[in-house]
Amino acid sequence: MARVLLFGRLADQAGWRDRVVEAGDLSTLREILSADLGDALSGPGVQVAIDKAIVRGEAALSATTEVAFLPPMSGG
Repeated sequence: MARVLLFGRLADQAGWRDRVVEAGDLSTLREILSADLGDALSGPGVQVAIDKAIVRGEAALSATTEVAFLPPMSGG
């Protein structure tokens, strides 16, 4: 189980920003979230932060884990 946070267009597309999801690892979590987000999580520039640290690749999740999906940043 993990607390999942979505930001920007990801939250807009899913229709929610904060939810608790039961998943033992990051790949399972992505699979579960694909029902709401389709392929958006695998899009270019989307980053994942686990407990406020950017991660790449696989990671185990626990009941106290916070997972944030961050859309590409733009600025000007």
